[in-house]
Amino acid sequence: MATDVIMPQMGFDMEEGTVVRWLKAQGDHVNRGEPIVEVETDKATVEVESFASGLLRRIVITEGVTVPVGQVIGIIAAADEELPSSEIPSPSMGEGQGEGDSSSPPSVPAASPAASEAPVAAAPRGDRLLASPAARRIAKEKGVDLSTIAGTGPRGRITQEDVLAAAQAAPAPTTAPSSPSAVTELSRMRQTIARRMTQSKQEMPHFYVTASIDMTRAMALREELNERWAGETRLTVNDLIIRASALALAKFPAFNSHYADGVIKQGPAINIGVAIALEDGLVAPAILDCGNKTLKEISVASRDLSARARNGVLKPEEYSEATVAISNLGMFQVDSFIAIINPRQSASIAVGSVTSQPVVRDGQITVAEIMQCTISADHRVVNGAEAAQFVNEIKFCLERPSTLLL
Repeated sequence: MATDVIMPQMGFDMEEGTVVRWLKAQGDHVNRGEPIVEVETDKATVEVESFASGLLRRIVITEGVTVPVGQVIGIIAAADEELPSSEIPSPSMGEGQGEGDSSSPPSVPAASPAASEAPVAAAPRGDRLLASPAARRIAKEKGVDLSTIAGTGPRGRITQEDVLAAAQAAPAPTTAPSSPSAVTELSRMRQTIARRMTQSKQEMPHFYVTASIDMTRAMALREELNERWAGETRLTVNDLIIRASALALAKFPAFNSHYADGVIKQGPAINIGVAIALEDGLVAPAILDCGNKTLKEISVASRDLSARARNGVLKPEEYSEATVAISNLGMFQVDSFIAIINPRQSASIAVGSVTSQPVVRDGQITVAEIMQCTISADHRVVNGAEAAQFVNEIKFCLERPSTLLL
């Protein structure tokens, strides 16, 4: 039976996506679970996996075209299987629209039963260039003419690296600098962040609980394990916090949930989001199934997730299935802060720097490595007492770091 490859919804408010690159050619065999296409959303580029095995019989939407969520972009079927005879809906917009292009969507010829296997693409336009949304934004900011750039991406697609290289090679502008009151347009990612965070603060009744955590023993364990794991992975403070949070979520599963439509929906697995700062904004993809990962596996997964986020290659489930997120500003010498909860999550854990501070132990003043941890929680999902227990469980695990190795 033929299987449609559709534009997935990665994030509850995603309305459309752009086909960036097909990883398989038309006619290639694909296996279930194998990445077949890269799709660009407002905040990241993700790999879409096949839900069936067979041949990629038809590429419906070509690279560089933006279509609504749920639209068919490809068809997987057996070699001798008759493909659906129904018409394929036209893409809502071509490459570059949605970023200041108010022209009408290009028309796409409908497929008929006798049509060839050729992919459907937007009708050509004289002013249409293949360029990523990020490349178009940077070109507008730096005054670079895209028509003068030879793209290095698939099918000559212009990437943000191409634009930056062209901007660096261009002569310095002779015009006077803009006034301090000049308006800067938000990128699509910044627009998405602004929309989601505003919605979160308006809809979620946030409350906050803070605890001071003695990280002395945890930091010693980190140093010991890094010596032992030399060359394999490097354990970070964030890895320790992720592991402690996973153990706390297993003990207090109410936090592994989110509020939606008057009910609380619990996640089937412990997926913890990790805030990663990119050039154009912030993403918080999830390390999946943290509850079944060892500390070392979390360390490896964290490094891999960060690298793929910066290279723009995330999976849809990493982008959308976290129920709790961790935001760490310790590397910026921040003592403490509070974070906004991401939509469809129950809490956000904000941690600051680990600093040497005087503490009293057994009536004596000594020095310890202290870290401030603040949890922002959704009062529709949990109450203050539950949040206190949850943050104290994280504290317990980090102050007795042998629990992190169990």
